[in-house]
Amino acid sequence: MYTEVKYLPAGDRALVMEFANEIDPAVNQKIRASIKAVEKSSISGIQEMIPTYRSVLIIYNPLQIKFAQLVESLKKIQSSIGNEKEETCIVFEIPTVYGGEYGPDINFVAEHNNISVEEVIDIHTSKDYLIYMLGFTPGFTYLGGMSDKIETPRLATPRTAIPAGSTGIAGKQTGIYPIQSPGGWQLIGRTPVKLYNPYNEPPVFMHAGDYIRFKKINEKDFEEISREVEKGSYKIVSKKVGE
Repeated sequence: MYTEVKYLPAGDRALVMEFANEIDPAVNQKIRASIKAVEKSSISGIQEMIPTYRSVLIIYNPLQIKFAQLVESLKKIQSSIGNEKEETCIVFEIPTVYGGEYGPDINFVAEHNNISVEEVIDIHTSKDYLIYMLGFTPGFTYLGGMSDKIETPRLATPRTAIPAGSTGIAGKQTGIYPIQSPGGWQLIGRTPVKLYNPYNEPPVFMHAGDYIRFKKINEKDFEEISREVEKGSYKIVSKKVGE
């Protein structure tokens, strides 16, 4: 984490607050605390705030507030942020079937790391993953904390269409494709849970700062859950942490 936050212009109506040059849970917590503090402030002209691994993009109306004024206001808010207790978060359990047509790259991930497919699954389902940010497509989860024992490079040639719910690995990251889209991550499994539904409010039920825990299921479970999801009767298992 930098000793001081950097305030960088991004065009004529956006500003980047850069907190560090690394991916770290403490940095992400600072970002979330800053967004929360800005939301509570009376700064006029801010239209949207978009968090990333190590920064926040703030889009503002230059007719309401100038860049220098915004920086000054943000600096005052930063100086008032202490070492707050970590906010309450939710851990979502995401049922996932691994391998086969659902995870066509799992064998490569195993071979690349000199371990078995079962070890890949055991490692991938062994911990809670922090949602650092959502992006790329609506609801795409960028998850942190994956073991380097299953770290695997992206595909040399990205696929043009990846099924919704596919779980992948790219370098030290893991994540879930919420909708069918192109992508270059190594696919190891798929969940029947819909991470993004434009007809729901909100359309994405997870947020940056929450966690995901993958749970191994079989193909029969996948089909049963898929039917429940389509009927709207499936309830995602979750628990609150930090209360």
